[in-house]
Amino acid sequence: MSQGIIYGLHGAGENRWGNLVSRGQVQPYHDKPHPLNISKGGHAVDIAGLKKKVTRDTILLENGEYGARFTIGFEIEKNALHRNAVQEYPLLCGFERDGSCGYEAVTHILPLLPASKWRNKVFDMFVQAEKIIDDRFSPSDKRCGGHVTIAVQGMSGDELREAIRKNCGILYALFRKRLTNGFCSRNRRMQTESEVHLGQYSETGGWHEKYQVALVKDKCLEFRLPSKVESVKQLLRRYELLFEMVNFTINCPNGSHEALLKRVRPIVKSMYNGDDAKTDGILELARHFRKFILTGERHGDIVRYL
Repeated sequence: MSQGIIYGLHGAGENRWGNLVSRGQVQPYHDKPHPLNISKGGHAVDIAGLKKKVTRDTILLENGEYGARFTIGFEIEKNALHRNAVQEYPLLCGFERDGSCGYEAVTHILPLLPASKWRNKVFDMFVQAEKIIDDRFSPSDKRCGGHVTIAVQGMSGDELREAIRKNCGILYALFRKRLTNGFCSRNRRMQTESEVHLGQYSETGGWHEKYQVALVKDKCLEFRLPSKVESVKQLLRRYELLFEMVNFTINCPNGSHEALLKRVRPIVKSMYNGDDAKTDGILELARHFRKFILTGERHGDIVRYL
């Protein structure tokens, strides 16, 4: 019986995943190896147990090979990297120096999947890279960020931004203290450039070609808002949250915001170690931030963050 897709290293030089010696070495800024798209290559066993609708909505089948309809990538900024941990990982395309924080580890282009055997295999790659991800080994501070890039098969970055912006209040609520950070404070309402120029600076934060809350990159959308990555658990919850956001946006385009918040509540609660009061507070802020994104209204509870 097939074991399904296997993520791993197979010796020095090139292999199926394009592994290179340089992927296990720190490179100069903007000089790391290119990420590989490892969102394809799934087998029937990897998606066994998924309901037919979930499979239809999130999995592609082409030439007998399964692939993810949605993809995700993470940037993990650190002040220092554990000396014995800088090596090649199935998860990471490589390492490079970072001007704002010190170092950055970047993942390959990963499948963004529903709960499944396949997702468990992706999560195992995060666990393998624990000494890079976890602050216990590779520390980070408030200068560091945790950018997340998403993509949807068949959509441009502009189309994805326009589709998902109404569902991004939860990201704003979770990472609200980053909304005034100069590296991600522009275009706070996730609008087009022309719309930003027509708006008030206090609403939008103005325009910048790079330092936006969510930056369009061709067929991708990079959320620059997320804060530093402190642990594997934290990164897994972010993965789960982004899956729910993207899946709801694409497959429930007319769904209510409350329905989305109901879906993500267990994830947010886990982020706050089971604290219902803190979870309720985040979801309430998400409602206010959503209204701000769509209308510019600045509720009293969010003014301090804008």
